[in-house]
Amino acid sequence: MRKSYRVKKETEFQEVFEARQSVANRQFVLYKMEKPNQKHFRVGISVGKKIGNAVHRNWVKRRIRQSLLELKPFLKQDVDILVIARPTTSEMPMPDIKAHLIHVLKLAKLLDTEYSEED
Repeated sequence: MRKSYRVKKETEFQEVFEARQSVANRQFVLYKMEKPNQKHFRVGISVGKKIGNAVHRNWVKRRIRQSLLELKPFLKQDVDILVIARPTTSEMPMPDIKAHLIHVLKLAKLLDTEYSEED
């Protein structure tokens, strides 16, 4: 995912946290902040130390990023999103990570209504 699609700075993370719009399931916590003048969505991913060592955390982040990349055409564009992985994601295979991410995105109303599981 290109750098323009990422939330990287601490101040940007704090802005989204302070917007206090969050949803969660057992695997992810998702914060969102509407940004009406933004051309495309931006994502910040946080994976805590409870998940494992640096190699394992990066493994989880890569899978979350890939899932979001596959969902890119169906995501709402004028929003900043923070995805926080919970420790239960550490041993999940890619299809499960994507399925649970889809679930939390639907709870947050960030996926287009025309998205279906077959896409």
